Amino acid sequence: MGLVHEIDYGTKPVQAEKLVALTIDGVTVSVPEGTSVMRAAMEIGTQIPKLCATDMLDSFGSCRLCLVEIEGRAGTPASCTTPVAEGMVVHTQNERLGKIRRGVMELYISDHPLDCLTCSANGNCELQDMAGAVGLRDVRYGYAGENHLASVKDGSNPYFQFDPAKCIVCSRCVRACEEVQGTFALTIAGRGFESKVSPGMEESFFDSECVSCGACVQACPTATLMEKSVIEIGQPEHSKVTTCAYCGVGCSFKVEMRGEQVVRMVPYKDGKANHGHSCVKGRFAFGYATHRDRITKPMIRARITDPWREVSWDEAIAHTASEFRRIQATHGKDAVGAITSSRCTNEETYLVQKLVRAVFGNNNTDTCARVCHSPTGYGLSQTFGTSAGTQDFDSVEHADVMLLIGANPTDGHPVFASRMKKRLREGAKLIVIDPRRIDLVRTPHVEAAIHLAIRPGTNVAILSALAHVIVTENLIDADYVRERCETDAFADWAEFVARESNSPEATAAITGADPEDVRAAARLYATGGNAAIYYGLGVTEHSQGTTAVMALANLAMATGNIGHVGAGVNPLRGQNNVQGSCDMGSFPHEFTGYRHVSTPDVRALFEREWGVTIDPEPGLRIPNMLDAAIDGTFKGLYIQGEDIAQSDPDIRHITAGLSAMECVVVQDLFLNETAQFAHVFLPGSTFLEKNGTFTNAERRIQRVRKVMTPKNGYEDWEITQLLARALGYDMNYHHPSEIMDEIARLTPTFANVSFDLLDRVGSVQWPCNEEAPEGTPTMHIDHFVRGQGRFFVTEYVPTDEKVGPRFPLLLTTGRILSQYNVGAQTRRTQNSAWHEEDLLEIHPHDAEQRGVTDGSWVKLASRAGETSLRAKITERVAPGVVYTTFHHPMTMANVVTTEYSDWATNCPEYKVTAVQISPSNGPTEAQRDYAELGHRTRRIEAVAAE
Repeated sequence: MGLVHEIDYGTKPVQAEKLVALTIDGVTVSVPEGTSVMRAAMEIGTQIPKLCATDMLDSFGSCRLCLVEIEGRAGTPASCTTPVAEGMVVHTQNERLGKIRRGVMELYISDHPLDCLTCSANGNCELQDMAGAVGLRDVRYGYAGENHLASVKDGSNPYFQFDPAKCIVCSRCVRACEEVQGTFALTIAGRGFESKVSPGMEESFFDSECVSCGACVQACPTATLMEKSVIEIGQPEHSKVTTCAYCGVGCSFKVEMRGEQVVRMVPYKDGKANHGHSCVKGRFAFGYATHRDRITKPMIRARITDPWREVSWDEAIAHTASEFRRIQATHGKDAVGAITSSRCTNEETYLVQKLVRAVFGNNNTDTCARVCHSPTGYGLSQTFGTSAGTQDFDSVEHADVMLLIGANPTDGHPVFASRMKKRLREGAKLIVIDPRRIDLVRTPHVEAAIHLAIRPGTNVAILSALAHVIVTENLIDADYVRERCETDAFADWAEFVARESNSPEATAAITGADPEDVRAAARLYATGGNAAIYYGLGVTEHSQGTTAVMALANLAMATGNIGHVGAGVNPLRGQNNVQGSCDMGSFPHEFTGYRHVSTPDVRALFEREWGVTIDPEPGLRIPNMLDAAIDGTFKGLYIQGEDIAQSDPDIRHITAGLSAMECVVVQDLFLNETAQFAHVFLPGSTFLEKNGTFTNAERRIQRVRKVMTPKNGYEDWEITQLLARALGYDMNYHHPSEIMDEIARLTPTFANVSFDLLDRVGSVQWPCNEEAPEGTPTMHIDHFVRGQGRFFVTEYVPTDEKVGPRFPLLLTTGRILSQYNVGAQTRRTQNSAWHEEDLLEIHPHDAEQRGVTDGSWVKLASRAGETSLRAKITERVAPGVVYTTFHHPMTMANVVTTEYSDWATNCPEYKVTAVQISPSNGPTEAQRDYAELGHRTRRIEAVAAE
């Protein structure tokens, strides 16, 4: 069979304590009670023919190929749906069964096109395989009768084609959409001969509710659903397993290739984060790696107003090193720094912070986690003792209650969202705290959630209200708190939240949440069984982001929902390696493993390994670097894989800081917004062109494997190494595995991690050391990492960003399924077919008051600036709240966001901006200027590509 069918297509194994013995074709086998006959046969190596059965889906029994005979029973039952029984005697092959199977296959083939030799699935089609398996050689019925061969193909989806002429109505695609994805976008329309797969209400795939996750394509046993890339290129010839470079779920994929050309990305069923599932980004949006906009040659210029000049790697590296030496000689060693990327590997990120500390001689290193999950790191380290989530993703299968706050998993973390939806269909309960009605509030075939539609910026107040109910109604897990937590700190916290000012009734005026709903949510979380908290940037990107993270930790500790499966506090990290970039010492005050640079024995460890003296003083954060640049004391910046001129807040401040520097070095795939202010452009490499590791949101360390030669000539870690050598420091790694070995020597939580281990077991979750040689799925089981859990008083402090007559609405921001972050990758794929521009969601009441119509241009103005975009009138947002995404640079969303940030970490307050909306006649002057600049930039990219 072809590569896609390297997996084992039987029905799912069933876990049970009791074993059942039966005989299959004369062989005795013992399997758990509840196992299907098909699965039991597979245990002894017997493959029963099948078409509708797959290990990704529940048994169905529709294809009638897997029929068997069971002694003492009449008929020929389907082996995929028949459970084993003690003493059962099964026959899987005899003349009678063979005749039935050939007859069934003959009927299938008689209504199937005669194009097996030219079919795009040739050599990779289960229908062909099963025809051979049952010995079918002739088809008696011909094609003279009624058939479906003239059915019209649906090519509306950008990535796959639906050819109903080849459909055998096995329902695998429909069941995959329901059971794996949980979207219910497909159905079987009609009855009998008229049965057919239908997206929605006779819609095209593109116009239906299909989210293009690829589960249906993966499930299809014929060429009915087929990737267009396979049709155009042909069947792949080899594959390699790697890790997706999009969100923090960290899905594993088999990259299937012809030579160095990617044919398709197939979700890897042994991937422990995704278990064979995927989303539209990871599954299909890999085309940016070979997009014509890629810059593959280094470029330099003296001033940012000059045109770029293409140079050799030697000249680019020598020039960069010379500039950094000049700046440090003139302005001091602290006048330069670096920003690491959450898109790059652990090894690459580690080398950048090592470059700063060992070569630049300061600690001016920061990462994009500063603007997303830095409050997670600080808040959880203070309460639990470690800066990461507490559970693996599999834990959700045991959750009875999910509290989801400030996250939209169906758009931001869709593969994990599918697992959440599956658990909800099984009976788990959901509490959603979000200003917007996200998709999970109304999920098909799931009981309605409790939705607390709070005002932006009031997370801490609503969490205190929940805590008030739990404390005053005595819903505390007193034994857990007494044994596991600091009791004095708990007493202070309990006294604080019990105050009447924190009651749901008192806080309603702040949050806008119905007090009875708040009380119901608190009772459900505290008494509903295993309760898991999942949160995202809607928690962290606030002036009280750290406070809110601590408040979530308080809730979990108070109810005993930490340290066991099905519970925990779980940040849903936005980018593929946000967790890893933090783990690798990218913050200015911490080495790897979150150890402070001022700690003498830790610093000595790194000094011995690196052969240098390390500054004990923390360096500058990203905002501080920009402030210092404007003040004239910070002059040089090396940026690996980040576009701060689009992604960071208060863009005017960002661009002023960048413009004030003497040498900005951007290492990236494309000429992004930050590159407008760069003096050196070093072309980067994609995840398909490098080796290394990513660490996902559940602390899972996974291999990234190179499948093609880097188009720029180097992997990103090699570029950093070249720069270090040019600056006089001998970095001499030959492979990223050697970098990981160094990380393991220096980092207790990574002590047992190696590429050899990852290649052997697939992935591990840190801590991975002598105590946990193959990782730690659940943290804080017997005790917290810090010893005892610590409660913090979390007083609500209103943000300084206030609404008023001039700016009466609150803007909050988020993501959409088809696009990713600043869109540099996804905008260069066909994903833009679903989301060509960012839209401003506005409630009908607010729109009517302002004379705004659906689809019309509106001006979005704040105290920081203004921009224009089109309106989308919807009741997803409440009156007084507007919402947009930030995937398109033309939107300039961060022109309007302010400089306010989290009190502990400087994480920007993206989620609360006071704004006004008014009708507009189109883009602002700045947007028109940007569009013209974009045309010039694209011309530069085209010349560079040539």
